[in-house]
Amino acid sequence: MIVKDEESVLKRCLDSISPLVDEIIIADTGSSDATREIAALFTDKIYDFPWIDDFSAARNFSFSKASMDYIMWMDADDVFDMAFSEKFTSFKDAGFDGADTVMMPYETSFDEKGEAVFSYYRERILKRSRGFLWQGRVHEAVSGRGFAVYSDIPIKHKSQKTSYSDRNLRIYEKQISEGAPLSPRDTFYYGRELYYHKSYYAAVGVLKGFLHMDDGWKENKIEACRILSSCSLALNNPQKALKELFTSFLWDSPRAEVCCDIGQIFVNLSDYEKAVFWYESALRIPEDRRSGAFVSADAYGYLPYIQLCVCFDRLGDRRKAEEYNKMAGACRPRSEAYLKNLQYFASLSGK
Repeated sequence: MIVKDEESVLKRCLDSISPLVDEIIIADTGSSDATREIAALFTDKIYDFPWIDDFSAARNFSFSKASMDYIMWMDADDVFDMAFSEKFTSFKDAGFDGADTVMMPYETSFDEKGEAVFSYYRERILKRSRGFLWQGRVHEAVSGRGFAVYSDIPIKHKSQKTSYSDRNLRIYEKQISEGAPLSPRDTFYYGRELYYHKSYYAAVGVLKGFLHMDDGWKENKIEACRILSSCSLALNNPQKALKELFTSFLWDSPRAEVCCDIGQIFVNLSDYEKAVFWYESALRIPEDRRSGAFVSADAYGYLPYIQLCVCFDRLGDRRKAEEYNKMAGACRPRSEAYLKNLQYFASLSGK
């Protein structure tokens, strides 16, 4: 782990994972709170690493201190789901099936029941003898995976942050000012950071450049099209936003997330028949959690259902609207939108 000022979440993380691992390595990058004292409750392997605006450097330093056959990483605001403890232990005792890399779901957003609605696979456990190195000052990743095994054991990201800092953007801008080249992956994430900070024109320029890079990953290119569409919407240009989403089809078959984005634009334009086409299209697309892409589980069920309810209500087909609301409720029975729709239909029938 690499940590800095994580006293509010570190114990929660280590409580969840410490019974399952053989050693815990903490690389502290300059904490001024009780982070080190909390870490000391679980391990004596606490090391100082001066922060140099480079997550890979810190991650590689922490990995260099490991002595076991396999190395697993977590962030301080991550939690291991203890319902999977027995399964994880069996997997570990089996030597992780001889994997060089174990890919595990990273769940980052949750519904009313605590079920994951947004996730993606990350390289979570790495064979130490392979000497994998992290690359990228921000949004670091290892290059190459060797023999990869996919596990369905998730790590849950339970952030308590209430604001989005400019740290990542500053790191990228420092890298650029130093004349250090941005990789295609860096370029994608730099453009995304600009979008998050509402620098829409700058984000468009960077992401358009990324789309013209020959060696950019297709999943990042599809996501870049979605971000470009969001930039166009923020700049009040829905027609251009649609074109950006259609561009994503150049790299692969439509994703349900993209179809839902298109459907939402047509809803905003009050063109409900076109919206229906795209939401129904989303429902025909199988979910592929192993693609490595950012996967929104809602886009493969709940979201098209709830939006089709809205569309058919606006088109005057109450029967279909109620049917789709029922389907949405089967996905997320505590959803505020589903429950409000129930009240709405009840008011129409006088019940």
